[in-house]
Amino acid sequence: MSTDVWSVDERSVDEREVVSTVDDADGAAQFVVADIARDEAWVSIEETDACSLDEWR
Repeated sequence: MSTDVWSVDERSVDEREVVSTVDDADGAAQFVVADIARDEAWVSIEETDACSLDEWR
């Protein structure tokens, strides 16, 4: 389900910008997904538990 709101001419200013990265936290690699347009909007999982791109396809 999408929560994006569209006007006749363009997207709303409430648009999301989601990115991902691998980061080191407490000595372990973490796969992190975050909406950088919002505060505290992120999730993480240990890199070894995350799916590879091929597994997502």
